[in-house]
Amino acid sequence: MRFRPYAWMPRPLRWLARAFTVVVVLAVVIAGVGVWAVRSSFPQLAGDLKVNGLSGKVTVYRDKSGIPQIYADSAEDLLFAQGYVHAQDRFFEMDFRRHVTAGRLSEMFGSATLPEDKAIRTMGWRRVAEKELPLLDERTRRYLDAYAKGVNSWMKRNPGFADRSLEYAVLKLTNFGYQPEPWTPVDSLAWLKAMAWDLRSNMDAEISRALAASKLPADRVGQLWPGYPFDTHQPIVTRGTLTDRGFDQNREPGDKDAADARADAGTSTGTGAPTGGTRTGTGTGTPAGTGTGTGTPTDATDAGTSALARASRALRAVPSLMGDSADSSGIGSNSWVVGGSHTGSGKPLLANDPHLSPNMPSVWYQAGLHCRTVNAECPFDLTGFTFSGVPGVIIGHNDRIAWGFTNLGPDVADLYLERVKDDSYLYMGSWKPLSTRTETIQVAGGEPVRLKVRETMHGPIMSDVMDDVKDTMAGADAAFGEKADAVALKWTALEPGRTADAIFELNTARNWQQFRAAASKFEVPAQNLVYADVDGNIGYQSPGRIPVRSRGDGTWPVPGWTGEYSWKGVIPFDELPSVYNPPEGYIVTANNAVIDPERYPNLLTKDWSYGYRSQRIADRLKDELKKGKVDASTMGEIQKDSRNGFAPVLVPRLLEVEVAGGAADARELLSGWDYSQDTDSGPAMYFNAVWRHLLIETFNDDLPEGARPTGGDRWFEVVRLLLGTPDDPFWDDSRTKGVETRDDMLRRAMALAYDELRDRLGPDVKSWRWGDLHTLTITNQTFGTSGIAPIEWLFNRGPFAVGGSKDAVDAAGWDVQKDYSVQWLPSMRMIVDLSDLDRSQWINLTGASGHAFHDNYADQAPLWADGRTVPMPFHEDAVKRAATHTLTLTP
Repeated sequence: MRFRPYAWMPRPLRWLARAFTVVVVLAVVIAGVGVWAVRSSFPQLAGDLKVNGLSGKVTVYRDKSGIPQIYADSAEDLLFAQGYVHAQDRFFEMDFRRHVTAGRLSEMFGSATLPEDKAIRTMGWRRVAEKELPLLDERTRRYLDAYAKGVNSWMKRNPGFADRSLEYAVLKLTNFGYQPEPWTPVDSLAWLKAMAWDLRSNMDAEISRALAASKLPADRVGQLWPGYPFDTHQPIVTRGTLTDRGFDQNREPGDKDAADARADAGTSTGTGAPTGGTRTGTGTGTPAGTGTGTGTPTDATDAGTSALARASRALRAVPSLMGDSADSSGIGSNSWVVGGSHTGSGKPLLANDPHLSPNMPSVWYQAGLHCRTVNAECPFDLTGFTFSGVPGVIIGHNDRIAWGFTNLGPDVADLYLERVKDDSYLYMGSWKPLSTRTETIQVAGGEPVRLKVRETMHGPIMSDVMDDVKDTMAGADAAFGEKADAVALKWTALEPGRTADAIFELNTARNWQQFRAAASKFEVPAQNLVYADVDGNIGYQSPGRIPVRSRGDGTWPVPGWTGEYSWKGVIPFDELPSVYNPPEGYIVTANNAVIDPERYPNLLTKDWSYGYRSQRIADRLKDELKKGKVDASTMGEIQKDSRNGFAPVLVPRLLEVEVAGGAADARELLSGWDYSQDTDSGPAMYFNAVWRHLLIETFNDDLPEGARPTGGDRWFEVVRLLLGTPDDPFWDDSRTKGVETRDDMLRRAMALAYDELRDRLGPDVKSWRWGDLHTLTITNQTFGTSGIAPIEWLFNRGPFAVGGSKDAVDAAGWDVQKDYSVQWLPSMRMIVDLSDLDRSQWINLTGASGHAFHDNYADQAPLWADGRTVPMPFHEDAVKRAATHTLTLTP
């Protein structure tokens, strides 16, 4: 998401405002007035502070990283204090987030953010959150209310923009009249919608398939989404099957009750044969419609393709708070757990590192929440990663259990092509009335904008949001042989749910049974949950509200008017895959397939990550276990593993091709390379440049923007299969008169890679280093992309040289269509030692503070870049030993 705070102004005024801002920023910094302006927003960290709204004393210990550990006598005081502390450090971030989730960014930044606001208002994130609140458990509502009171108490103590953060001081230059509103429980709930959006699974793939089909026949589109390689990359769950009592890890598909369950399973009917996979049912289906279309694209650019284009543009306009809105394939995570039989201590170890986009401040906020006396009325005693704006802990551990997340990625959203006439839409031969409402968007520096939102039974019509239809997607209606004039979105997160209940139940779970009960309420976004406890048990659970389709596999937009592609329910929680204390003694999740469809009939998705990371983690664990027991340091070394999983496939082919000149010298770097991608690796630099040019030269001529390769393990599989067919049409460059083959493109990629690196890094190939170009700049989500260098200097940090790559275990991803700069990464790292929780380790991407120039604004970033962690104290004596500041809040 890129913000231009002056974009709403007329051009002459815009440049005047830019010049004025530059002068003001420079004057502030040079004159020393900036010291006051910046430091005035820094929070009080020590001493005594009277706070209205508390019922008893609260103590906040902070270590040298500024990480708070909060102690209170009641749950309400504890979460009140969490809200207060979040606001101390991150209020601008919280305020910004709630404007995103409410579709109210234009109130802060003017008309430049109207596309984002229109898309989110059309989906109605906040409306859904408002409906969720009364459905939640009474205890959850009390906790949300206590948290909101804490935030508002901080707001009352700190009136004035400069007292809140430097961002408000800069915002004041263009939006003088802006005033933040009091915090509400719905503000917290709405953030969960943003989390669900960024982890929304295969919607982008659905759009990309339709884009690809605008230029390619269906069989060639299928080549670009090959099946999951189950023969070489194992899924998360390798045992068990569905029975008439639910999923049972101790039964096999051939068992009688399992066979009956498969016959009765509510799996949807596939729409095509898999392409390029190793298991039946794992490939991408060919769209099957109800008309006479054959699935081959035509030159059609009619109303239906225009509608799909509008929907695509609208969906891509939605701001991404956790990931890259242009490439959600980078959104992933690693999490694995090792049982006590394999550890030196005899107790489990759990590792987690979610892969998200790099933001300043980090999306995560580390904290500990401790009831001085743990009981039913005050059940919290835990430490972990939180979201500013949301009470409780998202990922972490309490005194009994630990848990981690990776994105499960089930197919929970479908695009429906609709036929619309006036205020009606067609469904099964009848015209039904559209549901409509009018949204009013307030705009800083402009007049309010009124937006008419229309909905079918499937959901909001996203193609209404954008007026520009220049980019059409001819593939979808050509494939179905049908015409449509609107596109609606059906998505499980647009239905009220109980995920907020799940957060607090996870925080207070004492054992596997309570953990699973909490997981049953974690409806959106569906996550792979790994578990470990102090008794030595480990486990895995798939949660989530995952739809069962009447027809189709969710890989293509489908006709909404026929009624054939409706959702007919959700997979019951007891039928979702789960495993407890598996015999191998460890569980690995890294967005890979959950389970082989040969043993599990329900459709979760067909768009998994392809298992290169997960298999590397599993292989590393097996290798380490052959040597003996593992410990926390072993887990940390695996988190830093930078090996490129596709290099062993591609490098031998590159070494076989005849090349000359500088490319021949550069290719010598690959001889004897161990495939690691550390910052000082010359072979990694050249290989990744070759990979970049190979994808661009091979596929860009065949695909439109939006369907072109960005890199990553799907393209590993695509190219792996193509390498075996030297004359495949994809190797041919349609822009030339000749016919190119595989070796021509490999040769061209090596030459272009050499030319690029020679120009950027110099002609001495031995001096090239991966970290020279693979760098990270941590960017503030608002003013960090203002286009005004002095303002960006205030808020952004970096660049940092970074190792790894998109689908290495150390997943510092980059986009081959852009450059080598890091676009997504391990947003935090955590290793929990269940034998001694005080020996656990963690690191955040940036720091605890959201205040630019605070000591804890980016103090963890250099440690993160070096692959280091810091202690994660838990027990009160360890917390006190680590404390550098103690703040006492009193009523």
